[in-house]
Amino acid sequence: MENQVEIINKILYFITESEKLKETKRFAFKSDGEPESTAEHTWRLTLFVALFSTFYPEVNKKEALEIALIHDLAELKTGDIPAIDNVNPEEKAEQEVLAFKSLTALLPTEMADHYNRLFIDYQLGRTKEARLVKALDKAETILQHVQGENPIDFNYQFNLDYGKEYFSDAFLNELRRKLDQSTLDKI
Repeated sequence: MENQVEIINKILYFITESEKLKETKRFAFKSDGEPESTAEHTWRLTLFVALFSTFYPEVNKKEALEIALIHDLAELKTGDIPAIDNVNPEEKAEQEVLAFKSLTALLPTEMADHYNRLFIDYQLGRTKEARLVKALDKAETILQHVQGENPIDFNYQFNLDYGKEYFSDAFLNELRRKLDQSTLDKI
């Protein structure tokens, strides 16, 4: 059994390692034209989840927020692999799971087990919390694409099909309709 000092040290080390998300660049651009970091994306996705989960009383809000916070943590090791690159989804998932587990190995066992379960739930979309976060993750990315100051050759058309399968109810479909219209306004 770990004592308090060991637990605190493990958590601090994990959080110290997580700081690298601030420097992990994504293939999306902010409104000032600078590349977005994974940490910035994660913050705004978490805000999305906090606001939208209000309309889903059946969703465990705490769990959904935790999923949002950790969903891209593997990018500390893998970097951002943009969806537009059409990489093999099974290989990408396998890389991300291995990277994520190597990071959570820094945590106390009970915490590591909890976050590993949430990460796998997200990867597989096997809970209502994971599916909501997945939809909002796609929504945040699309919004960043239309809000950002992108390169001239940016492929806005990609947005129109990106993650459509996750928008599975009337509320999310309305969100998607608005995002698609914003994309069409950019084309």
